[in-house]
Amino acid sequence: MKDVNNLLKELGISKVKLAKYLGVSRQMVYNYLEMDSIEEWPKDKKTKLFILFDVENINEVKNIKPSNEYMVRIEKLLLESEKNESREGIATDLKGLNKKSQKVLCDIIALLKERLSEDSSEGTSYNTFRYLYNFLQVMDDVEELRYVLAYFAKSNGFIKTDEYSFNEEKQIIFEGIMYQAISLFNNGGFSKSKVIETHRKFEAEIEQRNEEKLSRTQELYTVKSQALKELGYTEINEKNATEVFERIAEIQSRKI
Repeated sequence: MKDVNNLLKELGISKVKLAKYLGVSRQMVYNYLEMDSIEEWPKDKKTKLFILFDVENINEVKNIKPSNEYMVRIEKLLLESEKNESREGIATDLKGLNKKSQKVLCDIIALLKERLSEDSSEGTSYNTFRYLYNFLQVMDDVEELRYVLAYFAKSNGFIKTDEYSFNEEKQIIFEGIMYQAISLFNNGGFSKSKVIETHRKFEAEIEQRNEEKLSRTQELYTVKSQALKELGYTEINEKNATEVFERIAEIQSRKI
């Protein structure tokens, strides 16, 4: 399953998008990708994944080198799955959630609405929740993010300090490190120059990672943007998808 996970990341396919395509919940996709073999998947879901990747078996996945045409084809399939989901109203239907899940979701929405309605002119709440959305998008791929949430829930008295809902050993280590970091941040005792130097290394590493991630997809995004501009659109949606993809193919043919 490592090759599948790597290809999904390279193509920029989130678990949310894959869940919509497969017709399952995001958590179920997470469970599928944690399995030892794709043979453990339901037959219909395995078939849909093979169709998405345009392969006949799992061994072909590791040899895929995504081209612009390949990525456009996948984007079409994912967009079609979103159209089908929209028709069925899945996105706004809470019937698939148990009572506890429904309650926590409603509580979150109510709190977000309250804070956004009282937002300052600087947009503090807006930017905070924008980052929170990004946080949630990557939480399945970065397990430490769950430990961050648990740490602050404990430090603010919402849950007991001996509650470990995830990996207890890792949580203990992470919470100890977080405690030291927060203490240094609040009380001083660190070298500002060393921290600044460390932050520069952080910035450089992230920039390099982003450049590597964009290397395969930059041309597609450029062509897509050009197609949208030529057609007078700002985004690809259900109504203009066919026209935009045809224009993308036409633009690519100009370069041959």
